[in-house]
Amino acid sequence: MALRKVKKFVKGHATVDGAGVHLVRVLGVRTVYDYDPFLMLDSFDSDDYRMWIKGFPTHPHRGIETITYLIQGEIAHHDSLGNKGTIRCGESQWMTAGSGIMHAEMPLEGPRMLGVQIWLNLPKAEKMTYPRYFDITQDKIPVVKEDFGEARVISGEYGGAKGVEPRHVKATLIDFLVDKGKTVRIPTVKGENAFVFLIEGSATIGGKNYSEKSAVLFEMKGDGVEIKAPDDRYLRLLFFEGKPLEECVSWGGPIVMNTAEEIQEAFEELDSGTFIKHNAKDAG
Repeated sequence: MALRKVKKFVKGHATVDGAGVHLVRVLGVRTVYDYDPFLMLDSFDSDDYRMWIKGFPTHPHRGIETITYLIQGEIAHHDSLGNKGTIRCGESQWMTAGSGIMHAEMPLEGPRMLGVQIWLNLPKAEKMTYPRYFDITQDKIPVVKEDFGEARVISGEYGGAKGVEPRHVKATLIDFLVDKGKTVRIPTVKGENAFVFLIEGSATIGGKNYSEKSAVLFEMKGDGVEIKAPDDRYLRLLFFEGKPLEECVSWGGPIVMNTAEEIQEAFEELDSGTFIKHNAKDAG
C-alpha cells in the first residue's frame, strides 16, 4: 500500500450554535475547497446536558445534505415534510435538503452527547432535488472486527462489508475504534479526497502527532492512509472520502449554492413564504 501524505489539518474550536448548543466547529467556510465535497463538520462532546438541550429549533436548509452520526446520545427531529423521529446511539441520519426544507433537531437529556454533523455539498445539477430523509439504523451498519479493533461502515465499503449507498454524492463514512498502541491502514480511492476526524484521542500520522478534534486531510497521491493510536489509550476516528465536485461555493448560513444570486433568491423566498418547493408526496 502506497501511503498518502498529510496535506493539511484543521484543529476544531469551541463555539455555540442553534439556540445555545456548545460544540466544536472543525470544518467551515474557510475549508470548503480543500475538503471538497465536505462543507462543514461540527463535533458534539459533552457530559452536561445543559450544553446541548436547547437544540436547533426550526431552521431552513437548501443545496446540501446533512449527515448526523451519534456515538452516544439521542436527537429528536421533525420537518416541514411531516417527518419526525429520533436518532439514537450508534445511528445516523442522512438528510437531503435539496430544494429546501424546514426542520428542527432537538437533542434529548442524557449522560453524554458524542457525535458529529457533517454537511455534504450537492452538485450544481442536483441542488434543487427533492428533500428526503435516510435513517441509517444500527442494523444497516455492519461491524468489521480487526486486529487493531473494529470498523463500523456507515456508507461506502471496508473489509468486504458495505454500508448504505447515498443517492447523490457517493461519500464514504466509517467509524474506526483503534485499540491503544495499534495501527490501522485504510485503503483509499483514486481521485477522491480523504480525511480523518479524531473524535476521541490523539493519533500519529506520518511520524507526527495530531490532537483530538482535528481533521487531517491527505494528499491525493497514494492508495491508503495509516493512523496509529497512542500507547496509553484508545483512538476513535471517523474516516471520510468523496470525489471533489470542483464547483463554485456560495455559502449563506444554512444555505449553500453556487452563486451569490442563488443565495439572495433563497432568502427572498424565505421572506415571501415560497422557499418550500416540494412536499412529502413529491419525494416518493
